[in-house]
Parts: sequence; C-alpha cells; structure tokens
Amino acid sequence: MLEESKEDVPVTASKEPAKYAWPAIHPIAEMERIFDRLFHPRWPSLGRRDASVFDNVFETEGQRLPSLDVIDRDNALLVRAELPGIEKKHLNISVTGNLLSIKGESSHEEKEEKGDYFRREISSFSFARSIMLPSTVDASRATASLKNGILEIMLPKMEASKRRSIEVQ
Repeated sequence: MLEESKEDVPVTASKEPAKYAWPAIHPIAEMERIFDRLFHPRWPSLGRRDASVFDNVFETEGQRLPSLDVIDRDNALLVRAELPGIEKKHLNISVTGNLLSIKGESSHEEKEEKGDYFRREISSFSFARSIMLPSTVDASRATASLKNGILEIMLPKMEASKRRSIEVQ
C-alpha cells in the first residue's frame, strides 16, 4: 500500500500593497490571439461535440491557471488548488491584506532513444494566480499543505470577520 505524503508549504504575509505585474498585452493583439486559437484548423464540425477547443482559449501564452475552490467556514477560509506535477519547493504563497497569491513553476524533460528512433520532449510552465478573499484573515496563522497534487491553504479569520448568528426577538 502506498503511503500518502503531505508536505507543509510556507505562506508569507505582507503589509505592503500587492504588486502583481500582469503581462503587458495590447488588447487588440490579445483578441487576435484568442481568435487565432479559437478558429484553429482543429475547429470542430457542427455535428461533433468537442469542448477541448475551448479549454485554453483564454490561457495566457506559457501559463496554466490552476482551478481553485474557496470555502468559507465559520472560523477560517479554506482554499484548495489543483497543482498536479508541482513540487513544494517550486511554490510561493503570499497573503497581502485580502489578496491571496499563489505562484509556481514546473519543468519536465523526457528522453527516449530506441534504435534509429530518437525523441525528446521538454515541457515547462509557470503560473501566477491571485484572488481577493471574502473575509479578513490572520495571515500570520495561515498554513498550507500539498498532498497528491492538491494544495490546501487554511486561512484563519480575524475575530471581526467571523460568522455570528443573530437571534430574532
């Protein structure tokens, strides 16, 4: 039986405003790139149902954005991200005010030689994903773990942001 490993990932907190540099993209050039991707020769026929063409239409060149779940619990926020193939050492997680940023990168090289046949595939990608959190959190008590390609970030809420029930009189 395989033993499941769970690795802790450091989370950094900052009081400074977030400085996220969006890729410098001209709006017309970006729209042109999206249409080129959308109407690629692999465009499906009307009778065929193939959603794979639409999967990465809005993906920035060289970047894949991980899927995120944000779960609002009574005392904390839980953020889950799908990060298959990403190692703990290649992750950077930070919280600035109500902004959570997750950055990472991965590279893989595969080489195969058989007789006259030679193949070499190199893949690498990086991503940066930032989201506004629905509550004020205590970043100094935040924890993160990576297990089986799923990153879980637990962000305890500040006392003022915790859910309270109000009794109707």
